[in-house]
Amino acid sequence: MKYLIVGLGNIGDEYRDTRHNIGFKILDAWAQASNISFSTDRYGDIARVRVKNKQLILLKPSTYMNLSGNAVRYWKEKENIDVSHILVLVDDLALPFGAIRLKGQGSDAGHNGLKNIAQMLSTTAYPRLRFGIGNDFPRGCQVDYVLGNFTPEQREQMPARIDLAIDAIKTYCLAGLQIAMNTYNNK
Repeated sequence: MKYLIVGLGNIGDEYRDTRHNIGFKILDAWAQASNISFSTDRYGDIARVRVKNKQLILLKPSTYMNLSGNAVRYWKEKENIDVSHILVLVDDLALPFGAIRLKGQGSDAGHNGLKNIAQMLSTTAYPRLRFGIGNDFPRGCQVDYVLGNFTPEQREQMPARIDLAIDAIKTYCLAGLQIAMNTYNNK
């Protein structure tokens, strides 16, 4: 059984450590821990990993955040993956730093990457893992905050929070969305 795990982010060194790139950061940490590497392919960087009897395709789109749906649709169709087996990893301003929320569907909540994915898949009924980045910014400074770097304290806490996100992804693939939600949504 195949799963497409999509980490959202923007390509380029200037975005590497920004809050908006948490999806890339989670997949990079997983690849490093699994001793696998990404290769550049159509619409993004791809790595493959097995979790027990499941084949996971890790995708970091190279289309920039606002056009992520092109990459998701291409790999969904190329690998013949059902939309219920696509998990999108995304930053979320509405959650405190490091909080994780898995959902089976929902609105884009103003996130342009999710909006484009919904447009390209013609549905909002795809699972997502929202990783909290907090919202400690003055009114009108949302873009600067999202494209800014994590604080030193957050960087110190980051490895444990990313490990938790990876565990949540594995649980989603092995035990299903409901069990993953019940296990990880309040941690």
